[in-house]
Amino acid sequence: MSYMEESLDVPLRHILPIMQERITGQTTYFGVQALKNPLDFWLYQELMYQHKPDVIVEIGNRFGGSTLALAHLCDLLGHGRIIGLDITHELIPDVVRQHPRVTLIEGDACASFPQVAQLISASEKTLVIEDSSHTYENTLNVLRTYSPLIKPGDYFVVEDGICYHGLDLGPNPGPYEAIESFVAENSAFEIDRSKESFLITWNPKGFLRRVR
Repeated sequence: MSYMEESLDVPLRHILPIMQERITGQTTYFGVQALKNPLDFWLYQELMYQHKPDVIVEIGNRFGGSTLALAHLCDLLGHGRIIGLDITHELIPDVVRQHPRVTLIEGDACASFPQVAQLISASEKTLVIEDSSHTYENTLNVLRTYSPLIKPGDYFVVEDGICYHGLDLGPNPGPYEAIESFVAENSAFEIDRSKESFLITWNPKGFLRRVR
């Protein structure tokens, strides 16, 4: 194991796999595994504080650590709820399932959109976080399907654009290319790269702001 002060000359391309191993193998939130880069999650709490979403739709929940963290942030804000979608929630522990701000829906995200939309009123502000299969086709379909929920000025976050744009893993093409295709066809959204101000992000080009 190396330490930071011993690694100042190590290229970023060698640092990112070390972070990935930590994120996927050891990172937990209140004891629940959370597959999130903590630097990106810090941006999530900033977005939540600034925009006060009524609903956060988290597509891809896996172990539920990030779902619980989002619910706790809503607790601190005294506002908001989480709708979590995944093909299966068999790995989600009771501490997540029983949180009063969390609603879990199993199934394909795009096929489940009518069920999700019924839970969100037209007046509610929504933040969507896409973190499902990361294939180009699925990511683009999710963007197209869920983007109508976002109001002007608010955000749609697409995770793991780092696939083959920092880490040589995951689908190729993947989220990064799907984002580019989506913004090329939908001028209502722009890529807000100011949200990548920590430099290291698992979501390059992934913070999409609705502009109209």
